[in-house]
Amino acid sequence: MSGPSFNSSAPYETHVVLNQPPPFAGRQLWTDDIALMEAVQREGAAAFAPRLAVYGGLAGDELYRIGFDANRDRPRLRTHDAQGHRIDTVEFHPAYHQLMQTAKEHGVAGLSWHEPQPGAHVARAALSYLHHQAEAGTSCPLTMTHAAVAVLRGQPHLAEWSRKAAAPVYDPRDVPVADKAGITLGMGMTEKQGGSDVRANTTRAEPIDGERYRLIGHKWFFSAPMCDGFLVLAQAPAGLTCLLMPRRLADGDRNAFRLMRLKDKLGDWANASSEVEFCGAQAWRVGEEGRGVATIIGMVMMTRLDCMLGAAAEMRMALAQALHHARHRRTFGKPLMDHPLMANVLADLALESEAATVLAMRIARAVDHAGSDPVEAALARLGTALGKYWICKRAPAFVNEAQECLGGAGYVEESMLPRLYRQAPLNSIWEGSGNIQCLDVLRALVREPEVLAALQGELEAVADRDARYAAALQRWRDAAAPEEAQARVFCERTALLLQAALLLRARSPMAEAFIRSRLQGEHGLAFGTLPAGVDVAGMLARALP
Repeated sequence: MSGPSFNSSAPYETHVVLNQPPPFAGRQLWTDDIALMEAVQREGAAAFAPRLAVYGGLAGDELYRIGFDANRDRPRLRTHDAQGHRIDTVEFHPAYHQLMQTAKEHGVAGLSWHEPQPGAHVARAALSYLHHQAEAGTSCPLTMTHAAVAVLRGQPHLAEWSRKAAAPVYDPRDVPVADKAGITLGMGMTEKQGGSDVRANTTRAEPIDGERYRLIGHKWFFSAPMCDGFLVLAQAPAGLTCLLMPRRLADGDRNAFRLMRLKDKLGDWANASSEVEFCGAQAWRVGEEGRGVATIIGMVMMTRLDCMLGAAAEMRMALAQALHHARHRRTFGKPLMDHPLMANVLADLALESEAATVLAMRIARAVDHAGSDPVEAALARLGTALGKYWICKRAPAFVNEAQECLGGAGYVEESMLPRLYRQAPLNSIWEGSGNIQCLDVLRALVREPEVLAALQGELEAVADRDARYAAALQRWRDAAAPEEAQARVFCERTALLLQAALLLRARSPMAEAFIRSRLQGEHGLAFGTLPAGVDVAGMLARALP
């Protein structure tokens, strides 16, 4: 007797995949971002738009895809080879090198320097913003390489280093700088006994001859240890001094430092951070002996700007992910974003994201003109600290809210949001945490009259465009000078005023909702609490085509 006949598939199908959004990759991150395109034009970099469009296509597709590989297979430290020789090498997934090569060749780490023309810093900032959305870990060495040029280009004996750091060439080989057309640069500032208080550093710099020194000591955070050189702070005979330490000496020998371990970090997985010991490593002095902090100030401005850009980029990508999901996911009979409460959440996120982007790009223009315009230099001095504090402080809560828009799907690694969430706190910690930025803002306003004048000029330029904004500005003027304990609330209010002013100057359709919610108090403590009557549909249409 023959057995029963079974249909080989249909009766046993357990489910059909329905109501899932399509993959995100394949987007054009430049043309998707109306606020960014407008900001680049407004801040003087319109000539670079075609190049930004090319990179926006790469970042939203190829770089986005391989970023998952670069983070999944983390860097590995090899201290010795098979024969027992000390090698101190960090191995990366090939995707890391592809990300670095693409970024370097398109100017993410050097456009400002190798094509010095009006708007170059703004264009480089936009490139960094686009790249960071695809993969944030590689932004660390790219940022440090870009920022280090601001310090090295004033040192004639280090001209080769400055030129090759700015060059659009990536060469990952562990060989002397003379054998490379392009290099990358890292940093080593923090020690075990002192983080932001770098004057507590104990690493010694012993003179050898002229501009060469020998380093003895350690660094608790030594970023991107496979770079070709590193800016470090150490105690020379005349005090704390900035030095450039090469990875390889001119004769090809390894310099005398040891990588002790890689940091097991919350995020930033594609990139390596390490602990290092200096065992007589050779280094060249950068700037005057005993003037280490003053020497690296130019670099600090650049790295703070990139912290702002990174936080704004993380918010932008989180918003794009949330909108993409909400447009394609249906709940209770209609698209998720058509539910009024979800639309309020998404519009609130869109508002926060655009405000972050316009502030970061305005400060990029201030940096661009700082060498020729004292007012812009003063605004850059203040804005890099103020913007770094506020934008970076907003990013973690923002990314978490975007995760919630996806529900459980936003909590698994197949989504990009867990990586963004791990990454989001970094920029508020790196290059001086929140308190350091707020104290720096107060110090600049008290000690440098031109800084206060530049800020007031920026805020007052649009006071006639909105009565509610003008009233908030007057309240800010009337407030007493803050004491240290009130520095955060002062910086928050100042940053919100500046963001409102920039949205008004841009004539952004987001300005009214921002003023009502952020300046007039028509907003709760959580996202998704925009007041009634704002143009939610228009805000969402603007946020992502």
